[in-house]
Amino acid sequence: MADTHKNTIYFAEHVTSSASFKAIYSEGMGLVEETAGYLDGEGRSAAKLLPRMSSVLYAAESMRLTTRLMQLASWLLLQRAVNNGEMTREQVVAEKSKVRLDGFACDRTAPGWADLPDAFRDLVERSLRLQSRVAMLDQEIYQRDSAAASQIASDNENSVQAQLLLLNTAFGGR
Repeated sequence: MADTHKNTIYFAEHVTSSASFKAIYSEGMGLVEETAGYLDGEGRSAAKLLPRMSSVLYAAESMRLTTRLMQLASWLLLQRAVNNGEMTREQVVAEKSKVRLDGFACDRTAPGWADLPDAFRDLVERSLRLQSRVAMLDQEIYQRDSAAASQIASDNENSVQAQLLLLNTAFGGR
């Protein structure tokens, strides 16, 4: 039987050229700029007024926040590069392995969390939501299609089942 997965279209790969990706990209880069401005301006002033415990927490959380945002920006820039034809998918996969989309969580129950400036906590929350969305998108683009390709290769004898799997991969779980 012919190798049906050679002609398979993977919809997940085209997500990065969609309007929803462009919105996430704009949101992510905007959040990086907004956070940098806050930490260099209003946040710096607000941090000086915090009690000692909150001040230490602010320093730790601001480092996590900036690290999280730099990882997200790296991932977004890689996706834009492949979308613009500046890098191949294989190059992006190799570079993407250096980007962490997990971790850098915050402990909202930590002593002093409630004393942190509202604007700072808002930036942290927004970055965590963005991190979650980007991690899901990353999984959609890179993990699901490789799993589907493996499944299709083993199911070549049933092309209908293979096509249903592809449709489920492309549109399922949304």
